Amino acid sequence: MKGLSRRTTLGLLAVAPVMGAAGSSPSPKGRQLAEAARRQVGVTTRYDASYRSLDYPNGDVLRTTGVCADVLVRAARDAWKVDLQQRVHEDMERAFSAYPSRKVWGLKAPDANIDHRRVLNLETYMTRQGALLSRAPAKASGDSFDDLQPGDVLTWRVWGPGSPHMGVVCEGPNHPRVVHNIGWGAREEPLWMFKLHTPVAHYRWRA
Repeated sequence: MKGLSRRTTLGLLAVAPVMGAAGSSPSPKGRQLAEAARRQVGVTTRYDASYRSLDYPNGDVLRTTGVCADVLVRAARDAWKVDLQQRVHEDMERAFSAYPSRKVWGLKAPDANIDHRRVLNLETYMTRQGALLSRAPAKASGDSFDDLQPGDVLTWRVWGPGSPHMGVVCEGPNHPRVVHNIGWGAREEPLWMFKLHTPVAHYRWRA
């Protein structure tokens, strides 16, 4: 800005666009989460939703198997040393009625073996943490998400009103890709492959 006065320079800076949460560059924490999710590809090769008794905290089933929620749980532990098993359990102890466990699964109290491995509970937890960016409009296709950044979390209902599903964005906003486990282990796939599922919500959770 050679030749410009200090006042002119400050004026130009004042009118320059400010990038907010919806348009900011990918954060380092988001990239860390995305890369931790990516590292699960080729390691988690099976899907198994069976109930298991787990250690607490930091309990897990064998990394060769798991469910879609485990992708996020493991990525948060690997990238940020954040234990969603403990975080969700403690929040459910504080506000059990805010979670769907009683209505959907008939539970009367939190269960640290399974609560963090359920998409509906993780949706509730992230919403309570202020991480919800948007809910999908009615009748939208499963790839109808905007401003995706690495580390964002997306949720769907499989094949319309089916089972809850979730994945971690590993690349975006252009040509976004998602790491998820829908039945064949952790895979990285382009967002357009989710087109036939029903989109639910877009989260940007940074622990």
